Amino acid sequence: MTHAVLLGLGALALVFAAGLAFVVGPRVNQLPYDLERTQTVAEAPNATFMQITNGQVAVNTGTLRSTITVSPDRAQTADLEGDLDGKAVVWVVGQEVVRTDTNDLVSAYSTALALDRKTGAALPWDKQWLDTGSDRQEVDYSGQIYKFPFGTEKKTYQIFDRDILATQPAVFVKTEEIEGLSTYQFTQEIRGGRQEVPADRLQILLGQLIPGATSGQIVYNNTRTVWVEPTTGQYIKVQEKQEKNLVADSGQSVRILDATFTYTDDTVASSADRASSNRQLLQIVTLWAPIGLAVLGLILIAIAIVLASRRGGRHSSPAAVASASSGPKPVKTSS
Repeated sequence: MTHAVLLGLGALALVFAAGLAFVVGPRVNQLPYDLERTQTVAEAPNATFMQITNGQVAVNTGTLRSTITVSPDRAQTADLEGDLDGKAVVWVVGQEVVRTDTNDLVSAYSTALALDRKTGAALPWDKQWLDTGSDRQEVDYSGQIYKFPFGTEKKTYQIFDRDILATQPAVFVKTEEIEGLSTYQFTQEIRGGRQEVPADRLQILLGQLIPGATSGQIVYNNTRTVWVEPTTGQYIKVQEKQEKNLVADSGQSVRILDATFTYTDDTVASSADRASSNRQLLQIVTLWAPIGLAVLGLILIAIAIVLASRRGGRHSSPAAVASASSGPKPVKTSS
């Protein structure tokens, strides 16, 4: 009976290995529904920035701190229908930028969007919105925004930029180690972008910063660099070199933003720690556990076969002896 038990256990181990690899693995290799609320903090020292206080516009200098908060919207996710049901999760994201010396609010936005659970890319959803403080507007999100795909590759991805409301390519640059993790570095270059602002707000800016100007636009440049842990697609570090100029049609121009935002050391450390834990879990479920169970199953089956063959050999030897001893005996003859 021993070989039969081993054979059954071996077959069971192979079944579990296949289940982890082809059933459980794909389910854990995607954004969960019960994602915990997360925050990332970036700072921009020696920044030049526009600040509006009681209707007065001024260009100041100092250190800025940006805090982005990501929260899952479980109710909206549960209400998703059609192609989004089971494929997407809804996130509500908010950002606040303050000057660190006074803690005064400089800018803020909030938004809701649907993300593909596997790729992390934004999906078309009729209830997505963006609120920049002056109004809540419709927005057509696409591309990567707050995350890269599980199994990020060394290739070009499209990252959505909130200021120009469009995607621009982010090119793979190199592999770099951060906090003991191997990361992929991608860089996105935005040059000469146009930031859409309400007409009445633009007139206020022109009137106070470029007196006499009647029309103009905000021209936006950004060099965005992201360091991504490839197994999970999580951002480990982000840096944005932002520049905005208020340009009048007359040709006059005023710099209203010149800032380099970089994740703080604490944010980099916590992002790396979270990505490392998630990476280990994914590797155990999708790689090491299936391999281990498959090897164990094959070993048990091999042992069962060996035991069965030995048992069969012991049973056949006495039968052969008995058959030989019961045969005709030689007859003696006398001459």
